[in-house]
Amino acid sequence: MANLLVTKPLSTILGEAAETGEHTLRRSLGAVNLVTLGIGAIIGTGIFVLTGVVAAGYSGPGVVFTFIIAAICCVFAGLCYAEFAAMIPVAGSAYTYGYATLGEIFAWIIGWDLVLEYAFGAATVCSGWSGYVLSLGQDFGLRLPPALAGVPGSTFVQWQGHWELLNSALQDKLALQHINPASLPQQHGVFNLVAFLGIMFATTILIIGVKESANFNSFIVVVKVAVLLVFISVGVYTLVKQPALLKANWHPFVPPNLGHFGQFGWSGVARGAAVIFFAYIGFDAVSTAAQESKNPKRDMPIGILGSLAICTVLYILVGLVLTGLVNYRHLGVPDSLAVGMDATGFRWGSLLVKIGALGGLTSTMIVMLMGQSRVFFSMAKDGLLPKMFSAVHPKFRTPWISSLTVGLVVATFSSLIPLASLGEMCSIGTLLAFIIVSAGVWVLRRRSPELPRPFRAPWMPVTPILGIGFALLMMASLPGITWLRLIIWLVVGMAIYFSYGIKNSRVQKGLPPVESETL
Repeated sequence: MANLLVTKPLSTILGEAAETGEHTLRRSLGAVNLVTLGIGAIIGTGIFVLTGVVAAGYSGPGVVFTFIIAAICCVFAGLCYAEFAAMIPVAGSAYTYGYATLGEIFAWIIGWDLVLEYAFGAATVCSGWSGYVLSLGQDFGLRLPPALAGVPGSTFVQWQGHWELLNSALQDKLALQHINPASLPQQHGVFNLVAFLGIMFATTILIIGVKESANFNSFIVVVKVAVLLVFISVGVYTLVKQPALLKANWHPFVPPNLGHFGQFGWSGVARGAAVIFFAYIGFDAVSTAAQESKNPKRDMPIGILGSLAICTVLYILVGLVLTGLVNYRHLGVPDSLAVGMDATGFRWGSLLVKIGALGGLTSTMIVMLMGQSRVFFSMAKDGLLPKMFSAVHPKFRTPWISSLTVGLVVATFSSLIPLASLGEMCSIGTLLAFIIVSAGVWVLRRRSPELPRPFRAPWMPVTPILGIGFALLMMASLPGITWLRLIIWLVVGMAIYFSYGIKNSRVQKGLPPVESETL
């Protein structure tokens, strides 16, 4: 009878972390690389899209408070991640931490859950990425035929001599001119070629090498942070010149509740925090690069907590400036930062924001795909997934089969399926990972207090308790359909575990992890 709660010996995990040679992952990342990896994952869809959506629908200028509440939730989980990543510097992140402390069944659940977070999160981000690429191309007169510009079911109409995606923004424009979209020539999307190529581009960079990926990511991070700083600077300049904007747009700072929970007021701030939490997803992906860090005991806490702190400050500043420039009622659009830049009167601003958003989404895709392939790599070494996923490229020393498989699957999803609701799926998956990591740190502190810990999460056991509590509160605020999808996803995962994973588990058999082959 298999022991579902069997744990992977910590000595075995630390032995994996100490391995060297051509069959292992190359340790090439420093503290700066890890911080930029975190920033690259965090600054993306959230800051460029959700800031305006949350302000318009939940909190008004109080969106600043939603960023602070979500950040506090992440800090407690981040401290727990930092302790684990410094102590157990291997590629599996929360999956490995759960295996060492809570048992194999929990490790499988969190590993399968991370598939949901990283793979589908990357697909969701890529959908937005392709939209910005197509929009930027249109600014320069470059257009794709509708069949290759949208997923199946998307509708394009011929308007002003061009095929345009029939979204809510275009519908509003047509309504103002009293034009019925049904009266215009229509075509439908078949395959989102831009989304497919975007994921495969990111996958190629990951296969070539993690150092190269990190350097490319660092360049993109510099670009998008620079864009945000320009937005903040131009916005502050405009607000100083036109102080009447602040008086008009910041009062009231938290609009009164409209009579229902979550519709403005402080309940709206709470609901908005659960939605804006998506903007912080990604700092945990830094922990998946622990096995490729030069000095993980020192650098992993810096990478995790440093990227979280930098992004929180940027988020707060952007929220203040955006809601000062534009009344929150007009920010419920996908390109709210571009709307804010337009309000400054600088015509080049909209193009700059598009470039920054494009960079933000690109680096988010790269880090999420990297996280997913490293989790697959770790699960394959433990026998829970087929051995091929642990293969390391002989030249690049990256898990290339794992990266290529994940890339092809994610590229297919992003090019064929509308993924609008998967932002919520990504959030609930991340929150579940937060709970398991926070619980794991607490369990290991009690079970093995003598273990050396290069970084110790403070205020035990308050830190993990608050990490678990905040995560549960945010999960509870998500829609019921999101919970149903999570349950279905986990049931499918259990079927795979009991049909393959448990029968091939190296830990169940008392065997060492699979030695990665160079293929």
